[in-house]
Amino acid sequence: MSVYQTCLIGRTKVADGTMAFQFEKPTHFEFKPGQYIDLTIPDPEDHGSSRITHTFSIASSPLSADLLVATRMRSTLFKRTLAVLPIGSAAQIEGPMGSLHLHNDRARPAVLLAGGIGIAPFLSILSYAARKKLSHPLFLFYANRKLKDAAFIDDLWQLERENPRFCFVPTLTRPTNPGLSWKGRAGHISSEMLFAQVGHVRDPIYYIAGSPDMVAATLQTLGNAGVEADDIRTEEFAGY
Repeated sequence: MSVYQTCLIGRTKVADGTMAFQFEKPTHFEFKPGQYIDLTIPDPEDHGSSRITHTFSIASSPLSADLLVATRMRSTLFKRTLAVLPIGSAAQIEGPMGSLHLHNDRARPAVLLAGGIGIAPFLSILSYAARKKLSHPLFLFYANRKLKDAAFIDDLWQLERENPRFCFVPTLTRPTNPGLSWKGRAGHISSEMLFAQVGHVRDPIYYIAGSPDMVAATLQTLGNAGVEADDIRTEEFAGY
């Protein structure tokens, strides 16, 4: 596994309690959209003599000049440290890793099923697909509790406008004033929701990214809809 040196060049709030961190892309670092890295930063409790590591999906496209990762900001040592890490601080990445990248058969649709911060690898895939004008039919079902929790939602609407082969289906499981301020779906991702947008649910390849509970529930939904296990790819975001 290759190890690269990098540095923090920016941070942005992308949803309520969710931050994105921008790192310098190391020379010769290449990855496929949807892959992940291990990010290592100094341990402040050891005066920088040791390091702490966390795994992140890459949210940016391989065509972007920088690397973008995103996370829910919880009270762990790594995330507390990352939240206040000075811009310009050195860091280390190891990777890329993972196989949650788009299949080669462009005749088969890709159905991306994201929960919360599980959107990160799919943002990479969708950004790349738009820039490269890939011919895959793409569907993204993106579930969050409330609109304020939905990271990168404006970017996703923009990608749908740019790519005529991409259909964006956001849904809120606990919407405020449904039907007034929110024009998307309500409820968890269901087989009925999939049928309404995708049609023949056995045709696509399915990709699931989210918490272990979300992944397990979505696997059950797909299984009940008759989707074969060989047509499903998953990635669990434990501890996010």
